[in-house]
Order: sequence, then structure tokens, then C-alpha cells
Amino acid sequence: MHTAQNFLAGIETGEALTCGGLSVFPLRHAPQSQAQPKVDYLLLKEAIEADLVSIREVSESGSVPELLVENRAGKPVLIIDGEELIGAKQNRIANLTLLVPAAKTTIIPVSCVEAGRWSRRSDEFALAERVQYAKGRAERLASVQDSMRRSGKRHSDQGRVWRNIAEKAANMDAESTTGAMSTIFEKHTRGLDRLVNQFRAIEGQVGAVFALGKRICGLDAFDKPATFATLLPKLVRSYGIDAIELGTIEAGAKNTAAPDAGTVDAFLEKLAKGEIEEHPAVGLGTDIRIEARGIIAGGLVAESSLLHIAVFVEPSQGRENAADNHRFASYNQRRRAYRSRRG
Repeated sequence: MHTAQNFLAGIETGEALTCGGLSVFPLRHAPQSQAQPKVDYLLLKEAIEADLVSIREVSESGSVPELLVENRAGKPVLIIDGEELIGAKQNRIANLTLLVPAAKTTIIPVSCVEAGRWSRRSDEFALAERVQYAKGRAERLASVQDSMRRSGKRHSDQGRVWRNIAEKAANMDAESTTGAMSTIFEKHTRGLDRLVNQFRAIEGQVGAVFALGKRICGLDAFDKPATFATLLPKLVRSYGIDAIELGTIEAGAKNTAAPDAGTVDAFLEKLAKGEIEEHPAVGLGTDIRIEARGIIAGGLVAESSLLHIAVFVEPSQGRENAADNHRFASYNQRRRAYRSRRG
């Protein structure tokens, strides 16, 4: 069984917490499947705060799809898909999850999320307390995976990233002179902060399935509970800004509408049955892509551990979540079978 499939077979779902149109279903390792994480790394936030990492333009003239990461730490540094870096010549986001080697300088693939600026504001980038909004993450990840298969490069469809931001900014009355994605989040800071305050990681939680209304939108999961707990506020902002745009319900309001447990099980079962494609990663580890109908999924494996998996439901498939229920055996049944095999 592949590392990613082993991980998925060994998790269990908890009861959803729903607020502001956003539902979060916790994911934890089943007691029989829990294993000690094998990779010792720093999160990007930890490394920057300790002055162990510098992120800069690759040269004085710069290059839109690339940045230079100098890691001075004695451990690798984990950068998460969609994390936003602000400053330098223009704001960027990481194109996929990366494990930057210790004591080395690495060039990483990024996308621009500020179309109207190419002028230096700082020598180094700062890290924003957000990741790209979920809908944009899904579209970008799909284009990066297509680039990886075709050319071995991790380039996004940059034009589509800019158009997507412009459309969202117009929808949310958050346009700016530089077309910055950051303006969208800043415009709705109060509502997003209220939403973030409603969600806390539970003991042992390594990930979550996220839904807007009754539609499952995606999943993020990590190898360690501490990693998930640190990144949960960023993920809530990512899905929360989509909830505000859709008008699912005013951010911060109480709401009980959520997918049922069977729909979540079917989603996880579909993911677990997907075909896995591997590519050598930028930095350490292996990039994986999971191919399943209506799903965009990718992650990073290192030392036989799944460090991160990001999964998104294609918008046209969201309405079919419930209909898919009967097509797959219960995810709980699969988990019990997994436990029996490990017995």
C-alpha cells in the first residue's frame, strides 16, 4: 500500500463544527494506526521568526515564477501549498508543498498574486497569516500538476491566477491598484477573525475536511497534530473567504447545515481509491498526485511519511457528493478492514 493510501486508511473522522457556513470535520489517526512522525522539520513561520530562513528574489531583476529560499537551520523547513509571501517586487504564493533542505539555498516555484506591481518594497519576504483562498488553490494546483506532467516544471497558469483574483476582488468589492490578493482578505478581516475564533484543533487532530453549506470543498491533512494546529487559522481564512463570497451565511453566524457523515465517508473513500502518480520533489521528498474523478489532490512524501496532502473537489462535482454516497463501501468499513490487517 502506498504511503498516502496507508495514511488515508488509518484516519477517522469526528463530528463537524459548523459556523458561518463553514463546516470542519476533524481527522485523527485511529489509535491502532498511529505512528510517530519520521521527519523533523521547522514550519516556515517558526524558521522566519527564529531568523533561520530568508526568502528573496532570485536576482536583482527577479523572476516572477521563482524565489530563492536560504535555509540556515539545521533542519529542513516545510512550506505549505498556497502560503503567501509578501514584499520584495510583488507578493507570491508557494505553488505546492515543499521541504527545503537544511543549510542550503533552494529556488522554489511560486505564483504572483499581485499583478500590478513590479517594484521592490523590501529585500526579503514576510509570511502572511493566510494561504490562498480555496477555490484559487484548486485551480492553481491543477495547472501546476499539468505542468509537472508535461515538462517536469512546477509552473502555474499565471494568467488564470491573475484573472481569478480580479474576478474575486470584483465580486467582493476589494479591488486594489496593484490587483493584490491580500486586499481581498484585508477587506474582510473582521469577519474572518470572528470565524477563526470559532475553530480550534482537537487533541490528536492531523487534518480536516472542509465544507461550505452542504457541499464538501476540500481537505488538508499533515503528519503531525502540531503542524495542523499551527496552520488551521490559515486554512479557515482560506475557506472562510470563499464562504463570505458565496454568501453561504454571514461569517461568524451560527449554522447547522453540513454534509452528513456518509457523504464525508464517500469522499474519503473515493480519494483512497485514486491512482497515485509520483515525481521527484523540489527540495526533499516526492511530490504525489492522486487521480480520482472530480478531485484535485496533491501532497508531499518524505522518509515514508505523508507530510501534507491537499485535496479539492472540482466545483461541478460538489453537487454530486451526496449522489456518490451509494457508489462506495463505507469508509468506516475500510478502516476496520485496515485495522484487522494490521492486527
